[in-house]
Amino acid sequence: MTSVLFVCLGNICRSPLAEGVFTKLVSDNRLAKQVSVDSAGTGSWHTGNPPDKRAQTTALVHGIDISGFRARQVSLRDFDRFEYIIAMDNSNKSDLLNLSPKSAVHRVQLFMDFSSEFFSKEVPDPYYGGDEGFEQVFSMIETGSSGLLTEIKHHYF
Repeated sequence: MTSVLFVCLGNICRSPLAEGVFTKLVSDNRLAKQVSVDSAGTGSWHTGNPPDKRAQTTALVHGIDISGFRARQVSLRDFDRFEYIIAMDNSNKSDLLNLSPKSAVHRVQLFMDFSSEFFSKEVPDPYYGGDEGFEQVFSMIETGSSGLLTEIKHHYF
């Protein structure tokens, strides 16, 4: 089994959207038994909380229900459990690299490195903006997810 962990700051906006989108993509490609998906945040502020309502609404508009997800903080255990640890931005990546054991630093990657459709290599945090920011983030996550799944299929299947 291959495993993917999406990581943002608080695990209530970007990473749960990515978990939902990627889980659906994996399922649509009939790989649910081969690829596990989770999400977490580098911070602990929202631990136990559901995703932001705007993230939930954006996901639902696209046929994905993330309302049952609950925020959690990245742990050292995650570096053993996940082959792919996907950071939403450079700050998240830096935090992950600082936490990571040396043997797992190669697992930490930027999400948008799997997409050539967007100029930005960072998925912006939509938390302080309006609803349109969540839709933009969703679009970025879709393309990044497609590229990541292509990479995984090429490498593992």
